[in-house]
Parts: sequence; C-alpha cells; structure tokens
Amino acid sequence: MKIYKQYLIYSDESHKKGSYFSNFYGGALLEYKNLENFNLCLNKKKEELNLLSEVKWSKVTAQYLNKYIELIDTFFNYIINNDIKIRIMFRQNAFVPQNLTYEKIDNQYFLLYYQFIKHSFGLDYCNKDFEHTHITLKLFFDQLPDTKEKCNDFKHHILRLNSYLNLNNIFINKEDIAEIDSKKHVILQCMDIILGAMNFKLNGLDKIKIEGTNRRGKTTIAKEKLYKNILANIRKIIPDFNIGISTGDRGNVKNRWLDPYRHWNFISKNSTFDKKLTKK
Repeated sequence: MKIYKQYLIYSDESHKKGSYFSNFYGGALLEYKNLENFNLCLNKKKEELNLLSEVKWSKVTAQYLNKYIELIDTFFNYIINNDIKIRIMFRQNAFVPQNLTYEKIDNQYFLLYYQFIKHSFGLDYCNKDFEHTHITLKLFFDQLPDTKEKCNDFKHHILRLNSYLNLNNIFINKEDIAEIDSKKHVILQCMDIILGAMNFKLNGLDKIKIEGTNRRGKTTIAKEKLYKNILANIRKIIPDFNIGISTGDRGNVKNRWLDPYRHWNFISKNSTFDKKLTKK
C-alpha cells in the first residue's frame, strides 16, 4: 500500500552583510497536515499575549521581552518534539571565496538560497521507505527581494531539484513553490525571531553601547535575554550546541534530517581564511 506525505518548508533570509557573519537563511519544516493546528495554537498564544500584529526580531523591546519569551517557548515545544524542524545557514566573512565571477557575485543571494534548500534539511534522508512512500514538498518563501525575472529563475532552479529528489520518491510541483506575506504566517514569524537572534549574537550586536556612553541600551539588553532563552531551548536538544559552527552529524549522516535543530556555516570549496576578519 502506497503512503503519501506532504512536507512544507517556510524560509526567509535575514541579513545580507554583517561585521563577522553574513547571508543568514532560515527554514522551518513540518508535515503539511499539521499546519492548520499549529497555526491555530500559535496564533491563540499570540492573542493571549496581546501580540496582535506580526512578531519579528526587529520588534523585540524590553516592554515586550517576556511576551516574546513565552511565545518562543511555545514554538520550541514543537521543535523539541520534532514536529517542526529548524535550520539556520550563514556564511562566516573570514572564509573569503576566491575567483568569483561577476555573475556569481551578482547572483550570490539566490545561489546561496538554492544551497540552503537543497542541503540544510538533509532531504536525501527524509524518505527511509521510498519504495512505498511518496513525498510531496511544498516551499513557501517570504517575499523574494529581487526582480520578477530573477525570482522566477530561482524558482525554476528549485523545481529542477526534482532531478535528484525523485530518486527517493520526493517531488516538488510547480504550483507548490510560492512567495508569501510573513504577516499571515505565524510559523515563519517565529522562525524569523530565531534567525534574527543568531545574527544578533554572531555579529556582536549584543555588545553595542549607546553612543557617548559605556552602557548598552534597554532594547539591546532585552534582545540578549531573548537570545539566551533561545540558546537554552536549543541546548535542551543539543547540550553542547555551538552557534557559530556547523552542527555535527555525531556519527550518523541521517541526523542531517533527523535533528530538530541544526546550524550550517556555509564555506565554499575555494575559500581562504582571513584571520583579520574574525572577532578580536
């Protein structure tokens, strides 16, 4: 008997250029059949907390800190239970790609996005019973910030992932690749908070002080507290988790799929390491 499954990946990009780390991408994967229930529960939590508009990292303040912590704790319940998988990818500036063509530099955003979708979730290992299970993959991208022509070309390349996914009985249909408005998708909003927290910490934004003083602002302190809460949640899953390096496979390559939460520090094969670009 044939089994049919649908997975949905929400994805977004956070920060193109940072002081130490750049090109942040984030994704949340879940079984599509759970989407309505998860949305209902998370939106209900938002209403209980009186968070009536879109939640996002840029809106975190001292006044709203406890509300955001409570919402993120609720979201992490799904991650810890492996009902939602989170993947974060970024590039460390100290690893400098060599001999890039103008075309690759111009298309860097989409080239990295493609790598993120193709590899970060370990999709190669998601269908352990591929002879009897048919998987359809839906992809919801937050609005892509480029020309219609470039965005359509990117979606075409995503569709071409079928050439190797089909070997494991995984399929992407053209109509299942969509751009969405994050204001209408609470799971994407919660993922954005995690993504923003990682950019905040890795780029040393938690150290920024008020101009002319030796102290940090209330918003910076609040964001650091939220980041620490997120890190504590991640370490419930991976006790020795290090945010600045790729999450290891721990002796089993299938963990690239099985893990509820993973980071990927993307390093291109032709990179050289420039120590001057690291944190002092």
